Amino acid sequence: MLRLKKTTTTGKGNLVILISKASGAAKWLTTAEMRYVKKRISEKAGLVHINRLNRHIFIQLIPVKKIFTDVLEDMRKDACRLLGTINELRIKSFTIVDQDGKKEETLAYAEGMLLGSYRFDHYLKDKKNKNLWLTEVLVHSRLTGQADLEELNYLAMAVFKARTLINEPVNQLNAQQLAVHFKKMGNEGGFTVTVFDRRKIETLRMGGLLAVNKGSIDEPCFTIMEWKPAGARNKKPVVIIGKGITFDTGGLSLKPTPDSMDYMKSDMSGAAATGCLMYLIARMKLQLHVIGIVPSTDNRPDGNAMAPGDIIRMYDGTTVEVLNTDAEGRLILADALAYAKKFNPSLVITIATLTGAAAAALGKMAMAGMGNANKKTMDKLVESGYKVHERVALLPFWDDYKEMLKSDIADLQNIGGKYAGTITAGKFLEHFTNYPFIHLDIAGMAFSKENDSYRGKGATGTGIRLLYDFLKTIN
Repeated sequence: MLRLKKTTTTGKGNLVILISKASGAAKWLTTAEMRYVKKRISEKAGLVHINRLNRHIFIQLIPVKKIFTDVLEDMRKDACRLLGTINELRIKSFTIVDQDGKKEETLAYAEGMLLGSYRFDHYLKDKKNKNLWLTEVLVHSRLTGQADLEELNYLAMAVFKARTLINEPVNQLNAQQLAVHFKKMGNEGGFTVTVFDRRKIETLRMGGLLAVNKGSIDEPCFTIMEWKPAGARNKKPVVIIGKGITFDTGGLSLKPTPDSMDYMKSDMSGAAATGCLMYLIARMKLQLHVIGIVPSTDNRPDGNAMAPGDIIRMYDGTTVEVLNTDAEGRLILADALAYAKKFNPSLVITIATLTGAAAAALGKMAMAGMGNANKKTMDKLVESGYKVHERVALLPFWDDYKEMLKSDIADLQNIGGKYAGTITAGKFLEHFTNYPFIHLDIAGMAFSKENDSYRGKGATGTGIRLLYDFLKTIN
């Protein structure tokens, strides 16, 4: 993996110099080169390339925008764009120079470079067109320390681990194999991992997880991850719960193809985000008690599969009339939410590719957020979303929506009808809570069918950067 390193000298290597205005490049360039740079910048060029044959110098203009978080996002994208040029030139090492002491902009630039370097190529026989020539990125900045860069290195490592898990097809990554990966991360990162097998899940009577798993020949898993450092600043833990459907056919309510099912290996994006977030906070030794929970199975239409009209009994005793077997994620999350009560949490957050309605409403631009946590907490989450550009669009969470989940023959039904599907899914989940609760629906953001700058093509790893930044704000 590409890593960032602090340097106190620029040497004679390749450079990208971050400047606020053209004159900032003067100390690095000849008079003729400066004339060229000024001309290109006057023509609205944000990046100017100086090729000295023995070295390359890039002049990157920091944009001016009213909203500072938009500046940071532009820096990430500009860095990723430059990465493509660097690769074409087969550059192996270069230095980012923070000319004007713009720490946040510099870190955003380094982050975009790092995140854009991800490759999922281990099934390719011929990797030559996928190779990344760049092996070293140095950062020269009087305000940025190695600790800042190490945080970005570990953040990227966590995002990359999540992307790889999501990109893996179900024939390489079922629920049990996903749990094995979490155990490995726990050993590497230093957090505890406990995995419940089918027998334990049956003993606990987790009816939602067991019902979804009925159509699969693979065993379900229920994974609990815990990071509890000495001196944690929170008395009650924060719990993150990720949806772990390793492949979603829709069950007997079969999804149409090719558009709806082809990428359903990504239906465990919430699970990957949860486990890899745990890895990140442990690596960074965040002084916060955090528990991650992942209920996991695939959803397939076998002969004994859950059928529309079935009534199932959940872990907490709630009966649910299943009207659509493709609304399965909420069933496994509900068992996890009810189980989380035993931890007496201060806050529980679910993260899931839960509804097509969220993707239809927001596209890839934002995730749907909702919940009953207090305004201060919700505002902090939204602020973190803008900061890392994994934005949260808050939806209403009125109790009126719960009325749409009433069943004539059970306590609840698992869908709420034609309208407000994202919100009714969230209200279904809320039924199983007795603590402050936030639900994040990342259906539109988790997987990209086209290249999306530093998020790449395929799995994006959405949610890790958001939740890590948010958790750092919790007292």
